[in-house]
Amino acid sequence: MHQSTKSLWGLFILQAACAAFFAFDAVSDFLGWEAKSPLRDMDVYEYVFAAVLVVSLAITAREIVKMQGRQKRLKQQVDVASGAFAELLERQFEEWQLTSSEAEVAMLAIKGLSIADMARLRDTKEGTIKAQCAAVYRKAGVTGRLQLLSLFIEELMAETLIPAPRDV
Repeated sequence: MHQSTKSLWGLFILQAACAAFFAFDAVSDFLGWEAKSPLRDMDVYEYVFAAVLVVSLAITAREIVKMQGRQKRLKQQVDVASGAFAELLERQFEEWQLTSSEAEVAMLAIKGLSIADMARLRDTKEGTIKAQCAAVYRKAGVTGRLQLLSLFIEELMAETLIPAPRDV
């Protein structure tokens, strides 16, 4: 469990305890139990629990803001990765000197389409697709589709696209 999640659950429990105290106090006032309660001098307890509640709410607000920042960075990371992946593919296809047909077949292979699906989509024979895949794999220096895909995954994972800011 992430530290922020643990902190938020801890704060939730603390706030629940404060809420339970104030609910008990309100019910005992309503039913006239305050004179019989072992906590007759509730004012001191009310001040302490109110202070704890205010502090825990401030900390909760700070944690929520931090989590929203993390969520925003993750969304940016996905957006950048999508664009970076497309640029990486294009650049690598040019470096391997793939023809436009080979590049299209390589893209379809990376997307996971079968030979039959690629042939149907490109309106060509399966033998042609197999030959184009073989040319792509040879030019890329790999033996198959999974190795081709892993080249790009490794490249994307090699560096952080958006560095996380330091927590204050």
